[in-house]
Amino acid sequence: MNRLRRVVFDTSTLVSAALRVGSVPHRALAHVLSAGEVCVSAATLAELEEVLTRPKFDRYQSADARRGFAAIVRRHAALFTVSEGTEFNLPSPCRDPKDNKFLALIQACEADALVSSDADLLVLHPWQNVPILTPAAFLAMAIHKHR
Repeated sequence: MNRLRRVVFDTSTLVSAALRVGSVPHRALAHVLSAGEVCVSAATLAELEEVLTRPKFDRYQSADARRGFAAIVRRHAALFTVSEGTEFNLPSPCRDPKDNKFLALIQACEADALVSSDADLLVLHPWQNVPILTPAAFLAMAIHKHR
């Protein structure tokens, strides 16, 4: 993995980036937006948009700011088609079936990394030779490789 050109972010990491500007997840996302491609599917975008509408996040960012964040991701991310059957036929599925959409996206876009805060995904590192990294570990690797 010489370059981190295509990167998948799980929903929890994107939500953290949306709620805390300047945080490690936010900086990791900004790095990929400036130096590579953030990869999404219809399913991952739908989950992000649904989660960001939850009222429990009102104390961190306004609903408008969260909708704006989702719109930025939608506008700047590369959208990949993931067939419905792909999620159910993964070589090594996740112990949380809801997270299989991220693994299927890794395959569809030939991702160089998955950035996740989810223990169910992190335990799979590496998955099919693709690193699954926390935002901090990803940022450290990306900055090191960028030098």
